[in-house]
Amino acid sequence: MVKLLSILLLVTSTSCTMNKADKPQRVTVAKVDLERYMGVWYEIARFPHSFEKGLVGVTATYTKLPSGKIEVLNQGYKGTLDGKRSKVKGWAKIPDSNEPGRLKVYFFWPFGGEYLVLDLDEENYSYVLVGSSSPNYLWIMSRTPQMSEETYNYLVGKAKELGYNLEKLEKVPQPEQ
Repeated sequence: MVKLLSILLLVTSTSCTMNKADKPQRVTVAKVDLERYMGVWYEIARFPHSFEKGLVGVTATYTKLPSGKIEVLNQGYKGTLDGKRSKVKGWAKIPDSNEPGRLKVYFFWPFGGEYLVLDLDEENYSYVLVGSSSPNYLWIMSRTPQMSEETYNYLVGKAKELGYNLEKLEKVPQPEQ
């Protein structure tokens, strides 16, 4: 998990606007109700990275702090759902209140990584598609350990529209409900 934080810190804040007409823009959602966003999210699928290598049952827990910042607790299990738990804690903030879907996450100050809310179930806050302006970071998350195939396929389609190479996408084993 420590590697996870190290890599997240290396995600650079490059421009989300692509100059070539054949490449889509990565526009974040226009509205995020932070109170509803707080809590546990299960990682359903992700692009592989050394900081999450071999981790299963991965969750991200967000807690709003009195300071207005958001505590971020990422945890998972090595190898199997019965494996050793690995966790890392950081914090996030919304740098510009006019762009509530664009966050900056910090695990090692002063280095922050982009956290772009690219799609969100605005009615129930039951799923989210998270990425960055880099084509190398993508997560599909849910409030439950499993996600319907319909919702999963919708989010995969959205990621494809946003220019992500889905050949890299891998599902994350989660406990049965």
